Amino acid sequence: MSLYRNSAWFLKGLTEFTRSAFLSASKSFVEKDLEASLAGRSFMITGANSGIGKATAMNIAKKGGTIHMVCRNKDKAEEARAEIVKETGNKEVFVHILDLSETKKVWEFAEGFKRKYKTLNVLINNAGAILSEREVNTEGLEKSFATNVLGVYILTKSLIPLLEKSPDPRVITVSSGGMLVQKLRTGNLQSERGHFDGTMVYAQHKRQQVVMTEQLATTHTNIHFSVMHPGWVDTPAVANAMPDFHRSMKESLRAPEQ
Repeated sequence: MSLYRNSAWFLKGLTEFTRSAFLSASKSFVEKDLEASLAGRSFMITGANSGIGKATAMNIAKKGGTIHMVCRNKDKAEEARAEIVKETGNKEVFVHILDLSETKKVWEFAEGFKRKYKTLNVLINNAGAILSEREVNTEGLEKSFATNVLGVYILTKSLIPLLEKSPDPRVITVSSGGMLVQKLRTGNLQSERGHFDGTMVYAQHKRQQVVMTEQLATTHTNIHFSVMHPGWVDTPAVANAMPDFHRSMKESLRAPEQ
């Protein structure tokens, strides 16, 4: 990342990605849209046991939606589910355990889900991985690429037949502001060459998600595809992967609910 691009991105972030920027933008939110009922609609959310995913699940549960939490850690997932059910009174919250970095298991999960459930209105691809060192999964694939790109693609493509059967189907992928400093690169997808910088690798994956979403939207025109940047949010992933940034910007970071 060049010094100019880094500086421009940081200045943009200070004015648009912070908590104060959200509060300013929220003044123009349409109240009736925020209060819409989601009863009768089903949502799958990956990475739903913490951070943005958990906040999303909580909000949807409050509005009456059925939630499928797709998480890697069973204990954390069950704990989050119990909290959501207790706070919202909505018992239509289901936990599914899946490691998105294991691509074959992602496909198997999606196939099983389609056999068991007859409807899915919205898929929210929220889960992500930022690694400090290069790791490979049991299939020999670089783990963060498998999680952030391949896993998202396989899950989405596999669930498209079910989404197409459902009214007003949507796929929402949570990207990151880091993608704004990345051009699409396809020559080193497995991060096998050069120094492994987990934050920059993650940012590249987020750029790849944007391009992937554009292609899926072109191919499957009866599904509404969106990819979004949530701003700078105070999540466990940010605290663990970027401790210096988190420490210096903590007071300005958005809450997951925002």
